[in-house]
Amino acid sequence: MTPSHTPTMKDVAARAGVSLGTVSKVINHITVGEKNRVKVEKAIRELGYEVNTYARGLKTQETKLITLIVPDTMNPFFAAFTQYVERTLYEHGYKLILCCANGIPEKEIGYLNLASQSKTDGIIALTYTDVSSAIPSRIPLVSFDRYFEDHDVPMIASDNFQGGYAGTKKLWALGCHHPVFVRFRSKFPSEADKRLEGYLSACQELGIKPDYLDQIDAIDEKKILIDFIEAHMDFRGNLTFDGVFANTDRQGYLVMKILKERGIRIPENVQILGFDGIRKYGIDEGALFISSMCQPVEELARLCVETLLKKRQGTVVPTLSLLPVSYCYGGTTLREP
Repeated sequence: MTPSHTPTMKDVAARAGVSLGTVSKVINHITVGEKNRVKVEKAIRELGYEVNTYARGLKTQETKLITLIVPDTMNPFFAAFTQYVERTLYEHGYKLILCCANGIPEKEIGYLNLASQSKTDGIIALTYTDVSSAIPSRIPLVSFDRYFEDHDVPMIASDNFQGGYAGTKKLWALGCHHPVFVRFRSKFPSEADKRLEGYLSACQELGIKPDYLDQIDAIDEKKILIDFIEAHMDFRGNLTFDGVFANTDRQGYLVMKILKERGIRIPENVQILGFDGIRKYGIDEGALFISSMCQPVEELARLCVETLLKKRQGTVVPTLSLLPVSYCYGGTTLREP
């Protein structure tokens, strides 16, 4: 055998002194005699043989590969979600193909087409653009946070309405009598839009006049926030709100930076609450960027994987599955008595 020769199953069979069928059974985790299994595994190690997953998938219609499409992995929430999806897939004997689309529709459509052509066994998509036309009909797909009309796509999400409602009541309980809500969002509807609905519902119940910023596909978020904050200053330069509920932790963190630049103390003057629960150091419980309504990211990722695998097996799965969020202190709200 020359150094450039890529070892094949036939080479493994010859080295182990067994039939090609025996090698195939070992590779596919089918029971064989212990003696033959040991010989085959030893030959595989000595030859450096690697299973061609794609080629095997062409024959078996199963590649053991799952495609995950996320906006990016710079955002700690998406990074943590990716980590937990990969871990859960590995536990079930699958491998992950990661695609970062950066919110660009053409990239997301390209990745969906690539997943379809590559014989992937399924797709988990976290997308905030319109990719309905590119959803492959023959490959099971599970959506995180986004509902696709006219498609049999189950959606997994946090209970965003409950989170918006509970977060507003938490700010009220911590002494905020005029909490505002700020959000920047995509023009394409998602389950996360219900966070504002939860805020409005809580305001009505508490007798608070709703006050919110709602921007679609904004380019300069910082300028828009500065204008919003300046519009809420009285003639003495004092803010007319005492709490901010941000649609995401990232948006809440930006609000905090702007307010601190103006000498406003957080949380003494203004309390800030975000939504997501992203952390500076991965899973460190004490490393939240800001106080937040935390999504159960590990449970969400696990549910996405398990729902996808059930759908792949032909099991009927719920159209919508929601998991509860919980308040987590992160230094930008007052400590509870």
